[in-house]
Amino acid sequence: MQEITRLFDFPYYQLEKFNLKKSLVTKYNGEWVSTSTQEYVDKANAISRALLRLGVKPNDKIALISMTNRTEWNIMDIGILQLGAQNVPIYPTISEEDYQYVLNHSEAKYVFVSCTEVFDKVNAVKANTPHLKDVYSFDVLENCKNWSEILEMGADTSNQNEVEKLKDKVKPDDLATLIYTSGTTGRPKGVMLTHNNVVCNAIESSKRLPIDYGNTTCLSFLPVCHIYERMMVYLYQYAGVTIYFAESMDKISENLKECAPHVMTAVPRLLEKVYDKIIAKGTTLTGIKRKLFFWAVEVGLKYEPYGQNGWWYEQKLALARKLIFSKWKEGLGGNLSLISSGSAALQPRLARIFNAAGFGVMEGYGLTETSPVVSVNDMRDGGFKIGTVGKLLANTEVKIAEDGEICVKGPQVMLGYYKDDEKTAEVLKDGYFHTGDIGEIDADGFLKITDRKKEMFKTSGGKYVAPQLLENRFKQSRFIEQIMVVGEGEKMPAALIQPDFEFLHNWAKMHNIEVGDNRKMVQNEKVISRFQEEVDAANESFAKWEKVKQFRLTPDVWSIDQGHLTPTMKLKRKIVKEKYIDLYNNIYEH
Repeated sequence: MQEITRLFDFPYYQLEKFNLKKSLVTKYNGEWVSTSTQEYVDKANAISRALLRLGVKPNDKIALISMTNRTEWNIMDIGILQLGAQNVPIYPTISEEDYQYVLNHSEAKYVFVSCTEVFDKVNAVKANTPHLKDVYSFDVLENCKNWSEILEMGADTSNQNEVEKLKDKVKPDDLATLIYTSGTTGRPKGVMLTHNNVVCNAIESSKRLPIDYGNTTCLSFLPVCHIYERMMVYLYQYAGVTIYFAESMDKISENLKECAPHVMTAVPRLLEKVYDKIIAKGTTLTGIKRKLFFWAVEVGLKYEPYGQNGWWYEQKLALARKLIFSKWKEGLGGNLSLISSGSAALQPRLARIFNAAGFGVMEGYGLTETSPVVSVNDMRDGGFKIGTVGKLLANTEVKIAEDGEICVKGPQVMLGYYKDDEKTAEVLKDGYFHTGDIGEIDADGFLKITDRKKEMFKTSGGKYVAPQLLENRFKQSRFIEQIMVVGEGEKMPAALIQPDFEFLHNWAKMHNIEVGDNRKMVQNEKVISRFQEEVDAANESFAKWEKVKQFRLTPDVWSIDQGHLTPTMKLKRKIVKEKYIDLYNNIYEH
């Protein structure tokens, strides 16, 4: 059996062990089109042969920029890596300026783009990227070469022996990819990951995934340019999983119904949105149906794994699953029984309700620099505890520094930051990667993240405040879509809040309150006093010095495009503060 030591070994392993008719599935013009494992390998080899003919050499960098996950991306990935060249995936939604920075910093020779939107951005900076030889597109665009030309160029197999020679030269510890982190501050940093970093992570993580090898379907929609989804895609290939690529974030509910996956990955923000939608539907019910719905939700919110709540609770849960939660499952395709959640902290109430409903949401923890998984929950053998990010992967060691910082050692830790020895030295010290996250390991070996080291702040009274803990509690309110707790060096914590405008409009309508547009709405006295009630309720969970004493509502929706959030939906705290500096100054009377 093919041994997997390099990333391009995964499809060959799948070919030998599972030989799927449907390995990768993408929708084109309303039709799902499958690529078998054999076609996947054949096309990847054609890409390798063509890239050789274009003069691509080992250690050359090739950038892939796609708005959605798709079959072509994976074929290109394997085709690039087989030559000992490196794949540089780029977030499609970053600014043109950042495109230019990443293309120049990585010295990318070729770029493969998905569509017009990305092509236009690359084109706008092409003149300022001296290393860039050419751009190819997956979609057929009038003014851009198409990737099919590369496949045709590789159809002639006469140089396949050269490809084989280069493959043999690639070692597990060789650099495989540069992943530019979308940092919440400053320029993106190029994280250098080796074949071994990601291979070990995929194989060890697969041991935490209770799925039926060779007989499972997944839906992939988190950006594959991010190491989390990319590692999972290799893991899926290893486990013989048929991978459907979602069309877009907006089409997820349709795609779930069409492909009825058993497993998918998610970020907490998506789970929050799904939950809010389900609850919004529940509020439209009347009479006994409504009573039953909210009774089931109440049962779900008390969920503990392994029957810890006792026999009577389990009876109620079984009934809630039969009457209510089964309908939730149907709405998401009917088969979904495992969701691996990462990238940000998951609110415990969401872990409870989704697990009660039978979706198997398992939270994990990791960073781009750790390829990414450090720890993850596993529902089998007592390996699941709500409010934690699970137990460490095998061969992974964590020590908690004196200030609470989580430091990681293991085969998944990156080589360093590309062309940046100084930043590398800041985080790779004494054999450990210093994560910048604060946490603890409990008596049962579960890791718990309490905050970001950089995000904790002190008020002028010298008290520490952990904003993420507060924010997660406040976001349980249906009125609050986004919130940022502020107050560094100030006399008290306060918050900037982006209301859930859709919910707020409905609430105003129900209460016959004239609110006008969003700008007027956030200044409406009745709206503000309703938010005060939500803030007061959330504050009850916190100590006196942590409580949010004042808040201001913002009139716009916080988004990636407007710069409020990184592509993985994390707050860009500095930018949010700058955007609403008037509101901030108004709170603290500056």
